[in-house]
Amino acid sequence: MLYFDIRGLEAQAESVDGILSATDPVWEADDVRPLRDGVHVSGRLSGAGHSRFYFTGVLEGMAATECRRCLVPVEVGVCEDVTLLFAEAGLDDADEDDVVLIPAGARELDMRSAVREEWLVAAPAFALCREDCKGLCPTCGIDRNTGTCACVPDSDARWDGLRDARISES
Repeated sequence: MLYFDIRGLEAQAESVDGILSATDPVWEADDVRPLRDGVHVSGRLSGAGHSRFYFTGVLEGMAATECRRCLVPVEVGVCEDVTLLFAEAGLDDADEDDVVLIPAGARELDMRSAVREEWLVAAPAFALCREDCKGLCPTCGIDRNTGTCACVPDSDARWDGLRDARISES
């Protein structure tokens, strides 16, 4: 559950143990999405003064992305400690960058958008299928992990002086 009654939170803290599904409408088209089990969110949500709430916990899940070198699909584990401050819009400190805004007069705190943002920050932007991935040939596009090609490596003439200096020292 990622929805909480604000009036209840002002009286006592709540344990958070919920899932943000990979099919939830909060996700946008280009997001690095979690796999089948979604993002598991666990922690504690408590009042932090008038119309302010503090969450501390953990996000866990598997992200679906592609290898940065060979573009094959990759599944990457994500586990991130998270702290969030929710504040009602219009408060003095509500305009700060690290504050998640709650609409003024809202009766319910919806954590989904904040969880999505934290997930996108925690999910790796560049993943590898394996540490020794050889990537794609820049000329013909063959996956160098599964085959070889006859392409001649391009040589940039701007590096010839440096290459000649290294050879003459040998």
